Amino acid sequence: MTRTAEGDTESATFGAALRRLRAAQKTAKGVSLYSRFVNRPLGRVLAAAAHRAGLTPNRVTLLSAACSFSGVAAVALVRPSWTLGVCVYAALVVGFALDSADGQLARLRGGGSPAGEWLDHVVDCAKIVGLHSAVLISFHRFADLPGQGWLLVPLGFQLVAVLLFFGGLLTDKLRPRRSDGGAAARPPSPLRAVALLPVDHGVFCAVFLLLGAPGAFRAGYAVLFACYALFLAAFAVKWFRELSAPPPG
Repeated sequence: MTRTAEGDTESATFGAALRRLRAAQKTAKGVSLYSRFVNRPLGRVLAAAAHRAGLTPNRVTLLSAACSFSGVAAVALVRPSWTLGVCVYAALVVGFALDSADGQLARLRGGGSPAGEWLDHVVDCAKIVGLHSAVLISFHRFADLPGQGWLLVPLGFQLVAVLLFFGGLLTDKLRPRRSDGGAAARPPSPLRAVALLPVDHGVFCAVFLLLGAPGAFRAGYAVLFACYALFLAAFAVKWFRELSAPPPG
């Protein structure tokens, strides 16, 4: 075996990929504690495994979609129970981790592509719409609701979640970049990381563990809806002010 071949073999091992991924993490600024300490590390392990298996980032994105939408379908089609809650939670958590893994794998392979980024965001948006639609279907098919107004909650949650996702994505694309890198140099705020937990997708997934107790699930789902709505209002003002400000010098 040549020296180059030895190097290629070593770089393809799971351990070597994991070490390279640890050294190439995105900034923790604006990331909640769950994503930083649970989802990203789990995604890192899955990205290293995918690299070892020879998968492309787009295939990992499709695996993420398959896991997430199996959970979405189960919510819509199966009568709620504790067993269903655990299965849905597991599917959504693995899907979310794979959603982190595709980007990490792309960086490991030298960078992503516009097509890969497009696919990733389309899957994310479809996941948001599909999950709240599934809750609406489940409410209609299986729940003994206190009132028909509860059917509006998933619709409102869906609207708020899509606006929060799209608004953040568009703001990031339109926000002027600082030439001095000053903003990126600031360390992440621990308080902000805690405050963002209510709108972290990983925390949202946990509410499905309550599917065996319909009243508790509705209450938890409604509380998260209120949190998302409050965050949307706050972030919308913040994003608009940022984009209205003169470009940094």
